[in-house]
Amino acid sequence: MTVQTPQRLDARDANALPARAREVAARLSDRPISPAMLGGGVIAADLVTLLVIGLALSRATGETALFHRLADLGSFLVPLVATFLIRSQSGYTLTAFRDPVSALAKSLLALAVTMLLAAAVGFFVGVASPGSRLWLVLYSLGGFIYLIAGRATLARLVSRWTRLGRIERRAVIVGGGEDAARLIAALDSDKASGIRICGIFDDRDDERSPAEVAGHPKLGTIGELVAFARAARIDLLVVAFPVSAEQRLTQILGQLSVLPVDIRLSALGSRLRFTPRAYSYVGDVPFLDLLDRPISGRDALAKRIFDLVVGTIALVLLSPILLATAIAVRLDSPGPILFRQRRLGFNNEVIEVLKFRSMYHHLSDPAAKVAVTRDDSRVTRVGRFIRRTSIDELPQLVNVLRGELSLVGPRPHAVNAHTADRLWEEVVDGYFARHRVKPGITGWAQINGWRGEIDVPEKIQRRVEYDLHYIERWSLLFDFYILLVTPLRLIRQESAY
Repeated sequence: MTVQTPQRLDARDANALPARAREVAARLSDRPISPAMLGGGVIAADLVTLLVIGLALSRATGETALFHRLADLGSFLVPLVATFLIRSQSGYTLTAFRDPVSALAKSLLALAVTMLLAAAVGFFVGVASPGSRLWLVLYSLGGFIYLIAGRATLARLVSRWTRLGRIERRAVIVGGGEDAARLIAALDSDKASGIRICGIFDDRDDERSPAEVAGHPKLGTIGELVAFARAARIDLLVVAFPVSAEQRLTQILGQLSVLPVDIRLSALGSRLRFTPRAYSYVGDVPFLDLLDRPISGRDALAKRIFDLVVGTIALVLLSPILLATAIAVRLDSPGPILFRQRRLGFNNEVIEVLKFRSMYHHLSDPAAKVAVTRDDSRVTRVGRFIRRTSIDELPQLVNVLRGELSLVGPRPHAVNAHTADRLWEEVVDGYFARHRVKPGITGWAQINGWRGEIDVPEKIQRRVEYDLHYIERWSLLFDFYILLVTPLRLIRQESAY
């Protein structure tokens, strides 16, 4: 199968969309609040708040050093157990946040059960005392007050965000006609789903696919959907084709797999029947999962927290090296210390990454029109060293803290990066699939030797293969391993100059 390569998202691509599609995309350009991310954020808030309450009370009510140690241990365990029980009762879903009255009872019961378990454990290990009982009572009271006040506040915020259109899953229907009409009617009938149908895209232009279906306009062809999905920050693509249309589905997946979205196939009205576990549901509407957005929801939140914590620590620990490098760059040649370059980030968005300047200022190449080669006369003496050791990349820790980069991910390539007069998206089929996740300072390809000059097509092909391998197998443990191995690999590699 040959994958059709989508075009890069920039002003020209947006202008190339049909007028109505441009208007809709402009209205949806703000980034929505994902229900999954919201749920992950509330879990994190519950964990941190309950931990702080427990630790504070252990200091206020403690009698002995043994009590402090046990109370501190309980302060860590209680939030873990409580949030697990609340999650098992669907307490972190958008429906629960919108209607906290019914969900709150289950959350309070989960916390009460957790506290009873803590009391039982304390009794059996023989640490029951007036201080421990006071700690449990106050901890329970503080947890109840937090949950009641927090969920009431959250309900008001969710209501406000919903009115403003900030909290939703933005969906596009792929395919028109009667199948799309039935699907839209089913989704629109479930107001609690949080799904907003933003339009329809279909290659057909006849009576099978009219210009408007169930009140939703057809905005363009499937080929134009890639640019629209990026501009409008679409979360979900729902394919309204029969399951039996295998060839057509394969073609569509080839076109759309480069997008960082969930792709679902509507099973509404399908004659084929699979086991219940084969389906996912939005309300009562069954779907077959074709592709999942990588590193999404709680995984994305965990990765972001990891980036913030480790990135901040790295910035502090490496500050002497950063200061020394800044002085060396300034003394070595005239010009600014930092170099800014436009590169492609998540979802093909253009970002500006920071580097220590390694070239003579008057010979710098912000557009990366000419690749740096061995013994390149444009590179300064200090520049050769910091490029070989990748010290020139360290200012990108600031990009990490700003949320433009991750510590680990596919390296961000320069806009219009090319080899032998061919853009890299022309060299590698499905090249833009590497942009389904946030780019990183280091990555799986880099520690496996695929860094430095790309002078032949095979090098970018191999780099993309490793990038896609990382995306498919991502985990925090994988990120941690890549970070640990990176310094060792940089010492032994000779391909960067």
